[in-house]
Parts: sequence; structure tokens; C-alpha cells
Amino acid sequence: MSQLLHWLIVALIAVQVTLGLIGLELPLGMEKLATLARHKSIGLTILALAAIRLLWRWLNPTPALPDNLTAIERFLARCTHAGLYALLFALPLTGWIMSSARGFPVSWFNLVQLPNLVSRSDALYHAMIEVHAALAIALGLMLALHIAGALRHHFLLKDDTLRRMLPGRATAAARCGLAADSSRNSC
Repeated sequence: MSQLLHWLIVALIAVQVTLGLIGLELPLGMEKLATLARHKSIGLTILALAAIRLLWRWLNPTPALPDNLTAIERFLARCTHAGLYALLFALPLTGWIMSSARGFPVSWFNLVQLPNLVSRSDALYHAMIEVHAALAIALGLMLALHIAGALRHHFLLKDDTLRRMLPGRATAAARCGLAADSSRNSC
């Protein structure tokens, strides 16, 4: 489940970036509005999946970090994951606030109309544009750090950190969770 949520969120982030960049370049019109509506819907989907993944992670603790990591590397790993989760929540919420402040409706694929989070405010709308853009850049940087860490584990440290997250390539211990707790895992 963790792998599925991880890779689904990764794919949706790629779609989000694409839709966001396309939406910025389009002239005002129906195509721009439709693109931004899809961007909002996917953002809400990422928000929901991030909440589910965080709940899953809370109920199913992740395997321990490799023993060969220094204290600073452990700290960076925890900070990177916390930062990614924070951004997966903050980006959709700032987008939703931005739309609400501008008076634009937010719906999930035209199936569910969501309430405005704030009252209409041009000042808040313009502030949220800046915040949303800054958070998007921060997410890009955090993802680059996350990917660099995964590649470092795989190619330099030669541990199974990356393999655990590749679909169909997890080690038995990673698939089953912490082997020491065999009462919870039925592998």
C-alpha cells in the first residue's frame, strides 16, 4: 500500500507540474479555466492521498533506517520526509485558499463542490500566488534531495532503501514490515 500511494502521488505531482505550467502560459479563456480546474482537482486528490499515506504510515511504521547512516544523515532523512509531507498538504491548501480568495469555485472533477476556505480578498489572493509558487519551488528542491538520497542509498551505500520502494522489487523483509514483529505480519 505504501508503494502504491508513493508512486501514485509521484505521478500526480508530475501531472500537476505540467498542468500548472500549461495553465500559466494559456491566455484567459475556457481552455485556461479547464486546465486550472483539472490542476485543482488533482491537487485535491494529492491532498487526500497524502492524508491517507500519512495515516497508513502512522498505522504501519516504516522499516528502520539503515545502520550505516550517521546521526546527521538520519536527521536529514527525517527532515526530508517531514518536509515532503508538509508540502503535500501546504500546496493544495494554499491553492484552495488562493481560489477562494479570488472567488473562483473549487470542485473535485466537477463531482463535488468544495466550500470556500476564506472570504474574497484580492490582497490574500495575490499573497497566495506568491506563497503557492514558493512552495512549488520548495517541493521541487525537496524532491530533488529525496531522489538524490535514494540514488545515494542505491549506488553508494548499496543498501535496499530504494529497492524497498520499487514495485515488485521489495525484499521480503521490506514487504512484510519489520521482521521482528512477526505477530503483526503474516508473510
